[in-house]
Amino acid sequence: MAAWDGHGPWTGRGRRRAPNLTAQFRDPPPVQLQALRSVQLHLAAGSDIRLSLEELAAELNASGFVLGVVGNLSQAAFQCPGQAGPTILEGDLEIITLQGTVSPQGVHLHLSFSDGSCQVWGGHLEPGTLVQKGADLLVGLLEEDQGSVARPTGSNPRQLTRANRTGAGPGLQQAAPANATMGTRRPPVDPANGVPRVEIAVLAGCPYCARALRMLRTLGIPYRVVPPSGGGTLPQVSIDGVAIGGYDALAELHGLGELESLRQG
Repeated sequence: MAAWDGHGPWTGRGRRRAPNLTAQFRDPPPVQLQALRSVQLHLAAGSDIRLSLEELAAELNASGFVLGVVGNLSQAAFQCPGQAGPTILEGDLEIITLQGTVSPQGVHLHLSFSDGSCQVWGGHLEPGTLVQKGADLLVGLLEEDQGSVARPTGSNPRQLTRANRTGAGPGLQQAAPANATMGTRRPPVDPANGVPRVEIAVLAGCPYCARALRMLRTLGIPYRVVPPSGGGTLPQVSIDGVAIGGYDALAELHGLGELESLRQG
């Protein structure tokens, strides 16, 4: 007696045999697992959260994710959907969430926080988000992305020497001279000639030039783009005619709060 093989209509004659469905499915592809190393990051008052995470990823040459955060802010800078520029809020702000990715090529982070009336705000994290009293972050880094980067045993990532991203030696290119300190209140634009006190030389396609320009725009600091001065790396930033270095130096001054007098308004 003929048996039905599972193809075509069954006429009712012969014994019904279930089709072999196993052969119709391929084995699923193997799952590649990556080890995740957690790094605790403590940020002191005045630290810029975004810049600190960018520096951490660059120092360790690692990619990963922000796993958790606890802390408060004195200022939040975030990009809302459909808006032309970042929104900046100041006050006693409590961080609710911070999620996203970090890598040596940049970060993509979403921040949500609450103001004093318990109203919740949020958007893309931008430079200018400043810690009020302190913040503790847990960052997960993918082990296979860390290559041969050596990390001193028991060291805190924020205590590592910053990777040279401007080509002028480790750390900052050049500490800001005493006469370049922005402790005294002067208008950000020289009233005598209407020229901004900040000048910056950039190169198209340079990622750290783009970051420096974005920081100045986010902080509302007027600036003038000038041709590069001689050789060396870019960007080249000058304040009151004194060269302070590149992106690292600008970020360092921002973290110390010494760019406040240069902000417009």
